[in-house]
Amino acid sequence: MQHDSRQQSWRERFAEEARAERPDLALLCLLVGTQADHALDEAGIDAAQIELDRLAGMLPYGLTTPHAWARALADLLGGREGFHGSPADYESLESSLLHEVLRRRRGLPILLSVVWTEVARRAGGHVYGVALPGHFVVGFGEADAQVLADPFAAGRLLTAQDTELLVTSTTGAPLTPSMLTPADPLSVVSRILNNIRAWASPRPERSDVALWALDLLLLLPAHPARLRYERAHLLVQRGDFTTGAAEMEAYAEVVSAVDPTTADAVRARARAARAMLN
Repeated sequence: MQHDSRQQSWRERFAEEARAERPDLALLCLLVGTQADHALDEAGIDAAQIELDRLAGMLPYGLTTPHAWARALADLLGGREGFHGSPADYESLESSLLHEVLRRRRGLPILLSVVWTEVARRAGGHVYGVALPGHFVVGFGEADAQVLADPFAAGRLLTAQDTELLVTSTTGAPLTPSMLTPADPLSVVSRILNNIRAWASPRPERSDVALWALDLLLLLPAHPARLRYERAHLLVQRGDFTTGAAEMEAYAEVVSAVDPTTADAVRARARAARAMLN
């Protein structure tokens, strides 16, 4: 019971930070970590923030141009500190948890990008995440003189051709300017949580992970209504037929005015879920 109360307290803090005027990206990522790692406590969160501060203090003074920031971060984080990624990191939940990425110096592109942007922000740099389809990178400077780097590749600078190839190899569509805009903290956290759901999806024994990731997504100020149905469906899969059916019926009520066909189908699934109790 104490464990449940503690987890709920972390979730309330996550919801509060997500609704702040200027959400703290590092703190949101660390609060995600509390759901996966029950040993992560206030001291662990403080230690992670202190590590980001320490890394920021190691950057040279007087950086002014986008190229200078990109080179300095690549030298420090990708070089001396050894932050990078490999294909094997996609198989690990720890690769999506900021406190583990800081400890292991390994992670998914988006978490490594969080490290870069948070270290740079503390040092006064204009560095931001760029949510390319299929691969997260970091950007430096304004759009007319933007420099991109890939923290997953230890900070390799990306040419225009490199960036185009990253996008076309994933989507088959050309790169557009809208893909290069800075990602805001809540969209970054949403993408991290969806990555966690994607990790858990082929692992039925880790449906608990998929459930808490959905719960946190639903705490973000803006989220697709369909997530409520997905949560209900997951509860049924986990054997909680009563709660899952009730949530399906609640979702059907919400969508019935705009999509009565879908609402009827969801109600039928709710009845089927209740029938599994017999």
